[in-house]
Amino acid sequence: MAGGVVHFEIPAEDENRAEKFYSSAFGWEVSSLPEMSYAMIKTTATDASGMPAVPGSINGGMFRREGDLRSPVITVDVDDIDAALERINSLGGSTVRARQEVGSMGWAAYFRDTEGNVVGLWQNAPSEGEAGSAAADIGA
Repeated sequence: MAGGVVHFEIPAEDENRAEKFYSSAFGWEVSSLPEMSYAMIKTTATDASGMPAVPGSINGGMFRREGDLRSPVITVDVDDIDAALERINSLGGSTVRARQEVGSMGWAAYFRDTEGNVVGLWQNAPSEGEAGSAAADIGA
């Protein structure tokens, strides 16, 4: 469903220290993806396709704190990142990081809202044989 919160990200000065903290504090499973300079965080059980099995739950990620990405980020699902950024900019927000490809999964972007918060956007890549894109949680 477009417009839903589908992912979260936690920036860290020391990723190893943060991984140990969140694993110990909440039992989260953290899987490092060195090729992406990123770690996936599994907060809840997932189904066979890697999606959260508990309704309303989301998984997330962790990255090195830098630039504009200094605080936790929630990520909102959209059907079209470029159109969403255009709408956001027309409403007084601004683009922090334009659309970027995330492997074969889809695209991500970041914007600053009218209150100065940085928020993420996610657009799924179309499934094989699918003309459009369906939004889903990237935090498997």
